[in-house]
Amino acid sequence: MLKATKQIAECLGCNFREIIYTSGASESNSTAIKGVAFKYKNRGKHIITTKLEHKSVLETFEYLEKCGFEVSYCPLNEDGMIDLKELENLIREDTILISVCAVNSEVGYKSPLKTIRQIINKKNNKVIFHSDMTQALGKIKINLSDVDLASFSSHKIYAPKGIGILYKKESLEIEPLIYGLTDNCPYRGGTPALPLIVSLSKAIRLSYENLDENYEKVRKLNDILRTNLKDMNVHINSNNLCIPHMFNLSLLKIKSETFVRALEKEEVYISTTTACSSLNASTVLGAIYNDKEISTTSIRISISPYTTLEEINKFIKIFKDTYNYLLLKEN
Repeated sequence: MLKATKQIAECLGCNFREIIYTSGASESNSTAIKGVAFKYKNRGKHIITTKLEHKSVLETFEYLEKCGFEVSYCPLNEDGMIDLKELENLIREDTILISVCAVNSEVGYKSPLKTIRQIINKKNNKVIFHSDMTQALGKIKINLSDVDLASFSSHKIYAPKGIGILYKKESLEIEPLIYGLTDNCPYRGGTPALPLIVSLSKAIRLSYENLDENYEKVRKLNDILRTNLKDMNVHINSNNLCIPHMFNLSLLKIKSETFVRALEKEEVYISTTTACSSLNASTVLGAIYNDKEISTTSIRISISPYTTLEEINKFIKIFKDTYNYLLLKEN
């Protein structure tokens, strides 16, 4: 296990002692957020996040609000980016935690973590900074020196489900989420799953190979998709500030669930919002556009380095045929 952990740490650019294994990013998020909140509540009970976050982050903040913490949600600009001036204004003397994802899991907005760190250091350098980096790992370069805590999950980089990582800066103390601690697991009780850890280590190392080349390949496929769909009566939500691995659009005139089910008949599988909230309106699109039609008819198309040009072209044809058929049926 130590060898695998050191390999992961080398890829992530951290000390192997700063890696805590969890069951996945949702547990990592809960451990980080609750761990900080309960450890430092005597310092203050004000915490900050955004509507860009994954459900596991947002619901943890909602839980803490019920526990007496004050939660501030940093507003988003119309381009989907965090309003950095408002973020600076939100930080107070009693603020103890800020949690902002590196990449939004639904639309693909990339957050300026380094700039956020600089704002924190300027306004209140005691504030602890957590980032859910699940959608960033293996897609873009990450820098853990920008944050105090970071969450990762295995299955987003094609490793087996059931294993994740919480990066915790070595000097930082947090309250554990799962007790029964040992020397090998000082912050998370339980027996480490060695086969999953080794698999995750291998997957991370593979994801770091040809990172720039893979990004460029995905970007080109995204451009082809965008060019072919932009003239249709849809609202494209993913802009040039998003990573190209996610392409989000709103169908406007067709229910997203109806469209997804129709594509499944063609053995094409996409999602509406995220896997954890597929039946709900998009929180992030609702926060940006304040438009019910846009936030309730969105779909998310995922592109990877393993996606081929042939698959993209086939998808475009099926998309257009299905869209036109359903639009005609609706009318």
